[in-house]
Amino acid sequence: MTFELIDTYTENAVIKVIGVGGGGGNALEHMVVNQIEGVDFISANTDAQALRKSSATTQLQLGTDITKGLGAGANPDVGRQAALEDRERIMEVINGADMVFITAGMGGGTGTGAAPVVAQVAKEMGILTVAVVTKPFPFEGGKRLKVAKAGIEELGQHVDSLITIPNEKLLKVLGKDMTLLNAFKAANDVLLGAVQGIAELITREGMINVDFADVRTVMSEMGMAMMGTGHAKGENRAREAAKLAVSSPLLEDVDLAGARGVLVNITAGLDMSIGEFEEVGNTIKEFASDDATVV
Repeated sequence: MTFELIDTYTENAVIKVIGVGGGGGNALEHMVVNQIEGVDFISANTDAQALRKSSATTQLQLGTDITKGLGAGANPDVGRQAALEDRERIMEVINGADMVFITAGMGGGTGTGAAPVVAQVAKEMGILTVAVVTKPFPFEGGKRLKVAKAGIEELGQHVDSLITIPNEKLLKVLGKDMTLLNAFKAANDVLLGAVQGIAELITREGMINVDFADVRTVMSEMGMAMMGTGHAKGENRAREAAKLAVSSPLLEDVDLAGARGVLVNITAGLDMSIGEFEEVGNTIKEFASDDATVV
């Protein structure tokens, strides 16, 4: 496993984030507010009223003829047909992108049904396609979870990498006293962290510059992906943050030793030492395969 210092700078890749459906639109709104650097935002929905409230640069109304702008009624088949109706418009709005993030809350109609269509279009256009989606909280009901699982399975067939955030595992961190509003905000925070953590590796200059080709190497045709984050300060902060990231509740039941690629984003003050950087690398190395590509 090697960490390569890169001293050249290349023009940024074009990255687009498309939020599909109600949950995806809410997550996208959270990303717009938090100003992820260097990405274009697209909100796609069958619900015209939800689109009117969107702050995204581009709004894409799906399936006007089918849904009359009233939403998919929690029916993934309607969501799928709506996306197929506007396949050419989807091609138009993602045209020119090198990388597309698709975010959705799986289990509803538009996100579950339309997200796989959007992914299929992006892949056919040769765009690096990464989906970052949530599975429902348990309190949202068994039917919604069943629909979500089927949608995630289909979505996985049309993306390079699929990051699934199981909201059930978030509950273990949040605790039972968390308000409903804050529970969904926490889920959006995780989606934000996933997209921002990957996108800003490419769009922001750092002490070690990572270009789009590096990210493509790790994420292209990789299938299921997982994410973990860690924050620490004070003595041993580097090692503690790295250990928290690789032991994140969102990585539960996942063996990192099987990972073929690892993306590491280190954010720190200018006082971070070479020794601390090495500690992060060594901590990741303890958990990942020797054959893994680490960027």
